Amino acid sequence: MAVIEVRRGLAVCLVVLAGLHLVLGVGTIGWVAGLGCGLVLAVATARRAVVDEVEAFGPADLVTLTRATLACAVAALVAQSFDGTDMVRTLVPLTVVALALDFVDGRVARRTGTASAFGGRIDGEADAFLILVLSAYVGREAGWWVLAMGLVRYAYAVATWLVPWMQRQLPPRYWRKVVAAYAGIALTAAASGLLPAVATYAVLVVALLLLAESFGWDVVWLWRRRGLNRRGVWDVRKGKTLQRNR
Repeated sequence: MAVIEVRRGLAVCLVVLAGLHLVLGVGTIGWVAGLGCGLVLAVATARRAVVDEVEAFGPADLVTLTRATLACAVAALVAQSFDGTDMVRTLVPLTVVALALDFVDGRVARRTGTASAFGGRIDGEADAFLILVLSAYVGREAGWWVLAMGLVRYAYAVATWLVPWMQRQLPPRYWRKVVAAYAGIALTAAASGLLPAVATYAVLVVALLLLAESFGWDVVWLWRRRGLNRRGVWDVRKGKTLQRNR
């Protein structure tokens, strides 16, 4: 059932891309970017559903999948804009809808009692991908330092593959959602071009600092527990005495 929902999501992505082609004339570069992101989304979501043993998506998961599909459409618009085509009038509204859905899925999950670790994971990845796409768009005008906002999540993911003590499961922290939401809003405001230059740089700098603080705090939390195994006791293989994690 979950695989069927993923396939439907990919079909929706194709329909959205076709609509962008008909209305805005999105060409090959936009199609390649949007469809490529849609395929990665479908494969990654399906694999995660298998790992988490998810048989069917809940209503909140469907909202999150819709948001991720919109992010793929935004990626297509961003890619197309690199050939000089002005896409901001469509890009900003699509992004606003995606950001609004970010506030919806959590409430739906709580009200329907369908909150899950799987939903939390795909929700976080949808946030990260949208921030990456927007940072690539905004970075051309504001400076490529903005791209660091989009790359920090993926740099963290690479670090977890390479550094054993970073592979521990992090505890839930609502502040991460707040920071991700602010970063998305800041990048959307910058993309719109409605803010004065000084205000644009200010909101972007604050977003970058908040992301650095959020990820930095997670790294510090993991570092402090680097000598513990996943059950919260000291690893005897490192010569430590067994001790409960307090």
